[in-house]
Amino acid sequence: QVQLVESGGGLVQPGGSLTLSCAASGRIFSLYVMEWYRQAPGKQRELVASITMSGTTNYVDDVKGRFTIARDNAKNTVSLQMNSLKPEDTAVYYCKGRLGSLISWGQGTQVTVSS
Repeated sequence: QVQLVESGGGLVQPGGSLTLSCAASGRIFSLYVMEWYRQAPGKQRELVASITMSGTTNYVDDVKGRFTIARDNAKNTVSLQMNSLKPEDTAVYYCKGRLGSLISWGQGTQVTVSS
């Protein structure tokens, strides 16, 4: 089972960009489906983007065209490039890996979009 550590969160102005990174330990990272979730205050955690082992990506409608998920299996990392950020993107962002019944979560990183 992989261990996940996110980084890259912070404060950014509306319209700005931020890149989140998730570093994974473990030798079978490449087999995992990797996902980014977010949870805003008072709201449920929601799936934002996912990427399969072969690189197929999916996004929630709200972030399509603005966010890009990518993975580097050689470096055991997955990233989330976020452009044109909006105040409603403010949330704690979590990295998640799943392989069958194996589920791993990172600790989360705060993203705040505010002027």
